[in-house]
Amino acid sequence: MSPAQATLPGGEARLLRGFAAKPIVAERALNATIWDAAGRAYTDLGGASHGVALVGHNHPRVVTAIQAQADRLLHVAAGIQSPERAAFLDALHARLPSQLARTFLANSGAEAMECALKLAVAATGRGRFVACRDSFHGRTAAALSVTHRAAFREPFQPMLPKTEFVAFNDEEALKSAVPRDTAAVVVEPVQGEGGVRAATASFLRAARDVATDVGAILVFDEVQSGLGRTGTFLAATPSGVVPDAVALAKGLAGGLPIGACSMTEELAARLPPGGHGSTYGGAPLACAAGSAVLGILDDERLLWRAHAIGERLLSGIRSLAHPLVRDVRGSGAMVGIELRVKPQPAITALQAQGFLVLGGGTTGLRLLPPLTVEDATLDKFLEVLPRCLG
Repeated sequence: MSPAQATLPGGEARLLRGFAAKPIVAERALNATIWDAAGRAYTDLGGASHGVALVGHNHPRVVTAIQAQADRLLHVAAGIQSPERAAFLDALHARLPSQLARTFLANSGAEAMECALKLAVAATGRGRFVACRDSFHGRTAAALSVTHRAAFREPFQPMLPKTEFVAFNDEEALKSAVPRDTAAVVVEPVQGEGGVRAATASFLRAARDVATDVGAILVFDEVQSGLGRTGTFLAATPSGVVPDAVALAKGLAGGLPIGACSMTEELAARLPPGGHGSTYGGAPLACAAGSAVLGILDDERLLWRAHAIGERLLSGIRSLAHPLVRDVRGSGAMVGIELRVKPQPAITALQAQGFLVLGGGTTGLRLLPPLTVEDATLDKFLEVLPRCLG
């Protein structure tokens, strides 16, 4: 094992991890490439950043924005107004549906979901939730309660006890599973951890209709699928469905911690005084980075690029006709490869070839590449993928 692959002693050994560490010591990164301490390059197709590197690692505009803001002001809490926060919120809301008129700023996608779920309880006075099978919404208490995989939830039960899980994209099951004491219906427009499965437009419309019928809140979790990754700013946009609240995070600040729960005015008005808050949420440093990211998405036409990335990956993988590939799914630059075998050997083999990917579902590979990744890099991945599968 090279020095670059060895596990660092001391501090890293003291870190409590929820999953095993990769034998890589990262030293620097640019765009889709990460270099280890020995100078070996790895391509991050989601396995290093978990989708955070939306506009690439260390995008020069993000770095410049962070450096400039760090010279002025790193942090003030939300009780103090900030021009950087105001500019970021203006830029964010210029891209959101007009009905989502207010935003709570946090530090992660799980925190954004906690905000949405708390607001649903406050707005309805109810405590029942309906979510989807194979969903993932985070590892904090309320977000974990609406996450389907038992292995994530069961060690920490009881949490929110009244959660019903329905089959994804099953409209009839959804309609029959939402009683009148439901606080919120929670849906990922594209399931990430669940294997990159896109909700149909009719399923999202059914979720909107049934939530409205029983007076529940409709929450969309777009932590992975939002911000242009699927080719539209929100993955739900083509369906025409607008939720009462949407959670965003991942690449929103180019690598700095951030989460956003955007909601209707009616929902925001139901938050009691002191009912929710965050010490670090909306800090000027993260907001300056967030404004840079939103500008990059527009100026570099990255929503269009997401479509091109998806088409190249989907067509390339399908053309392999590999016997171990059961299915290939995707929505823009969010691609799932469902295998006929467990995915970990392929993940390990790809890492040995310099490509870092994620698992998705029980038998899938998940690709969340930067929207700035080059075609030549994708073609190299398609070249090595068959032997890494086999």
